[in-house]
Amino acid sequence: MQNNPIEVTRTAGGIPVITEHVPTSASAGFLVAVRTGSRDEHDGIYGLSHLLEHTVFRETKTRNSFEMAKEMEGAGGELNAFTSKEMTGYYGITLGETADVAMKLVGDIVANPLINENDTALEKEIVLQELSMVKSEPESYIHDLFEENLWEGHDLGRDEGGSEETVIPLTHEDLRKYYDERYGRPNLAVFATGSFDRDSVVEWAEETFDTMDAPVVNQRSAPSMPGARYTCVDHNSEHLNIGFGFPVDQLDARGRAVCKVLGAVMGAGTSSRLFQNVREKNALVYSIYSTSDHYSDAGYISSFMSCTGKNAVKALEETARSFSDFRRNGFEEGELQRTKNLLKGAVARGAETTDNRIYRMCMGYMTHGSASSLAESLEMIDSVTEDEIMAAAEKYLSTDRLNITVLGRCGKKVQSFDASALDI
Repeated sequence: MQNNPIEVTRTAGGIPVITEHVPTSASAGFLVAVRTGSRDEHDGIYGLSHLLEHTVFRETKTRNSFEMAKEMEGAGGELNAFTSKEMTGYYGITLGETADVAMKLVGDIVANPLINENDTALEKEIVLQELSMVKSEPESYIHDLFEENLWEGHDLGRDEGGSEETVIPLTHEDLRKYYDERYGRPNLAVFATGSFDRDSVVEWAEETFDTMDAPVVNQRSAPSMPGARYTCVDHNSEHLNIGFGFPVDQLDARGRAVCKVLGAVMGAGTSSRLFQNVREKNALVYSIYSTSDHYSDAGYISSFMSCTGKNAVKALEETARSFSDFRRNGFEEGELQRTKNLLKGAVARGAETTDNRIYRMCMGYMTHGSASSLAESLEMIDSVTEDEIMAAAEKYLSTDRLNITVLGRCGKKVQSFDASALDI
């Protein structure tokens, strides 16, 4: 396995530039991240980070959206962006020999957007359609609702896109004010991976972003750990989608790796406990899987499943029984190594694409302050011990921390279900 170390340097103005040179890569990726997202919004501007991310692609001081698309695609590349709860990211990926095009266009949309009235109005219509689309896809919507209920009353409970009611009133003046306040030093970081010249990347970052200063640096407070909660949300889907999970505290890299393996033991792959116990042996669900997700100051271990209404209660009971059995009885022979190999395989395969590599670098650095190379990530998974996992299971997997959200046409039996009776 080739190890491509991740280097961190800074521009003359102090902007961090995080690079991973991959000599064998035929492509190059460049990403600019801004440390502001939906958790940093307030009354009157919910959904603004996401709408701004859309609108800057409409027109810059030098190009319109069609000209940007032609130039990027002519270089064999893709120009895109994302908004999360803690950051907004803009990236371009091209062939290695046309890397300068990706840098130029990413720089243009981040440093030179027009953000005018017409562009804002047009993009607002697209965002409203996106919000409607998410609600029509319950297998995705359940993730938003689960977090909304888990972190109720805290900034982390806000959906990245806002809602129709909060997005419609937003104006281009709102977007420009937000951009001027938060898009600049010290809120910016630059990332590059693939085939590129590192000195050229640092020079580009200095020339493009060092003159941008942000007077507002977001101040965040960690959520208190929520207690147990059971919520039913009505939806026109006949099939029920269920989020079933446990909040965790702010964790260091070691703690996050332990939770990652713990979540994978329960529900990663078709050999996992939940897939075998709930789906294969009892046919209670169509799909079921687990994940471990972490923000800068909190996170959760969760499982998501889809099933018919008549199976929902039994599916919840069998899921709880699977968690309880693991917490009380621990691993079966060979289970830990099999799970580690499954995780390592997923990480290794993801590292084979430029977009996955640069997204992983960005999320690690912007959320937790450091980005791990492929070798470091694999080594961390390998080094997690059985004792560490069982200690985490004992601490986090309990009925008094269990949060459940059910989305769909919930009958009386599901609505009245007493989740506190589940024994974990």
